[in-house]
Amino acid sequence: MQKKRLSKRLVKRRRSPEAARNPAKNTDELYRLVTEAIAEGVYDWSIETDHLELSVRLTEMFGFKKGELTSKNWLERIHTEDRGRYRDATIAYFKGEAAHFSCEYRILDKRNVWRWVSDRANSIRDVNGRVLRLIGAVSDISELKLRQTQLNETLQQHATTAEVLKAISRSTFDLQAVLDTLVESAARLSEADHAWLFQQEGDHFRWVASFGHATEVHDRIGEFFSAHKVVADRGSVTGRAALERRVVHIPDVLTDPDYTYGAAQAIGGYRATLGVPLLREGTVIGVIFVAKIAPQPFTQRQIDLVTVFADQAVIAMENARLLTELRQRTDEVSQALGQQTATSEVLKVISRSAFDLQVVLDTLTKFAAQLCDAEMAGIVRPRGEAHFWVTTLNFPAAFMEFVKIRPILRDRGSVAGRVLLEGRVVHSPDVLADPDFTFGDAQKLGGYRTVLGVPLLREGNSIGVIILTRHEVRPFTDKQIELLSTFADQAVIAIENVRLFDEIQETSRQLEEASKHKSQFLANMSHELRTPLNAIIGYTELILDGIYGETPEKTLTVLKRVESNGRHLLGLINDVLDFSKIEAGQLKLALADYSMKDVVHKVYSAVEPLAAKKNLGFKLDVPPDMPTGHGDEQKLTQVLLNLVGNAIKFTDAGEVAIKVAPANGSFSVAVHDTGPGIDPANQEKLFEEFQQADNSITKAKGGTGLGLAISRRIIEMHGGRLWVDSSPGNGAIFTFTIPTAVEPASPL
Repeated sequence: MQKKRLSKRLVKRRRSPEAARNPAKNTDELYRLVTEAIAEGVYDWSIETDHLELSVRLTEMFGFKKGELTSKNWLERIHTEDRGRYRDATIAYFKGEAAHFSCEYRILDKRNVWRWVSDRANSIRDVNGRVLRLIGAVSDISELKLRQTQLNETLQQHATTAEVLKAISRSTFDLQAVLDTLVESAARLSEADHAWLFQQEGDHFRWVASFGHATEVHDRIGEFFSAHKVVADRGSVTGRAALERRVVHIPDVLTDPDYTYGAAQAIGGYRATLGVPLLREGTVIGVIFVAKIAPQPFTQRQIDLVTVFADQAVIAMENARLLTELRQRTDEVSQALGQQTATSEVLKVISRSAFDLQVVLDTLTKFAAQLCDAEMAGIVRPRGEAHFWVTTLNFPAAFMEFVKIRPILRDRGSVAGRVLLEGRVVHSPDVLADPDFTFGDAQKLGGYRTVLGVPLLREGNSIGVIILTRHEVRPFTDKQIELLSTFADQAVIAIENVRLFDEIQETSRQLEEASKHKSQFLANMSHELRTPLNAIIGYTELILDGIYGETPEKTLTVLKRVESNGRHLLGLINDVLDFSKIEAGQLKLALADYSMKDVVHKVYSAVEPLAAKKNLGFKLDVPPDMPTGHGDEQKLTQVLLNLVGNAIKFTDAGEVAIKVAPANGSFSVAVHDTGPGIDPANQEKLFEEFQQADNSITKAKGGTGLGLAISRRIIEMHGGRLWVDSSPGNGAIFTFTIPTAVEPASPL
């Protein structure tokens, strides 16, 4: 619209009579109209007269009145950082090196506000090319420059943020690298001279990263913060930001009445400071501190930028914390798995080598050193009245030679001796700094510094010590001490197992020896008793037969009782003799062909009077065509006599029956009775030595409790089996099966 009005005025001016009469005046008027119409300020600088003519627009732009701005103070008002560039552009144009004059710079207006301007000009030169007049246009580009600066800052912020995020992703396992990148970026973008980062550690904040200091200053600051802990209080910018959990901005710490860290300020030389807390879920975990040497406040934009970096620092530190926790958990799981594996291996060795203690202790020593990260290890055990090393791992040969003949004493001079003396865990981080340690000669040969000793305790008494050592001063952790205690417990179990096994072996040997003596005694006594008893029975039979003349009736009755009791006693002695032979492995079978039918009839004839005396039925069930057997006929007769005799003895009414059946190359012989029966719980006990089903019945009926035990042994020697089927009130069936033909076998 303005250009249209200008065009109309120019046309009107050219057509006017005045314009035709006065062309010069017409030109000046045109110049005035043009300078008023355009948005830029226009100037006309006469080089010869050094006169500077400004358009109304230009004077309004700078806030000056006409004539107040000259060529001299124009140059003085240009920003010192831009003045050299302006001079260079002017000289280059005046020399003809540039077709046009063009320069962007900052100039101070009358209100003392810096304005960015774009200055473009052309000149009128003489015939020699010397500039006579410079006519130019000045545009206010402050807003454009501001937007451009903001855009550049935004781009720089984005680029820096990207670099920080890239550093976080690349250096997930290196927190220090991330923090160094963060403080550098925070300092650069906030136009600070240097920056620090503090991380919370217990009740204080540790100086962990810095940027912007020379090496010597950096070292001095590090020494200062090592000696002076930063706490959450108002004395420092960091402490105040942590205390109040907000951004703390101090334009000049030297004028702050609460600031007490003057020594740090003197080293760092800062004045303006900014502290931004690092907050994780409302909890302060650190502080970013940025500072300027000049007492120049930070802008809100700079504060916001540092706050962004504080958030990124929290992310990085949280990632590092989570990673550390994950690593710790992984290490714990790995250690637990390794411990379980080692324990499993040790238990396997204990089970496989239960009677070889040395193998078990060697294995325990190896795994204890491996899992507890020890270079050398060993176990001390008692030998007589003293204690010596019984296992060692990785100790030098000179050390082993030295301790081989030197017992461990129960005193405080050595770690092992102290453990034996006190019966507790002893951990010496550095034996050379241990005032009680006197085992110096051995230490020099072993080359160890850190020593851990754990007692092997059985019922509160020390039976040994397990020792771990390290070459350097590196104390064992609580977990390693706990783990070694577990290995000590396993060593005690192994030692105890071997001790108990040895005791059992010795007891078994003594019992076996005693059993042999008992069997020998029984055999001797049986022989000694049997000889006179046979004589008594023999002479009694002769008297009963009338060899020595007629015997009174009353005397005959007594003699018959003597004969009966003598034969009963002889049977008991024979049972004891047979049992002792079986235990001594001296009972042998006299194998020969025999007739099972004859065996059964022989037994029937022998005990039939006993059954008749008690009015019991006595039946036989024997097939007529029985095969010939091969075995010990006498001992089979003894077995059947025992079974039938017991059946008659314990049956008061009813019957006793013998049933024989050949089948599949074997004989099956069963003795049935209608006696009181036997409780299933007591049936297997019947076949044990000196055992009976019911002692009350046995006392009434008599017996030693050896007959069935001997009978089962004889049947088993024939390769057969003897068992009973019974229940209370339903009688009993004793059955044995044996092969028809028995092969020769070794004696029991």
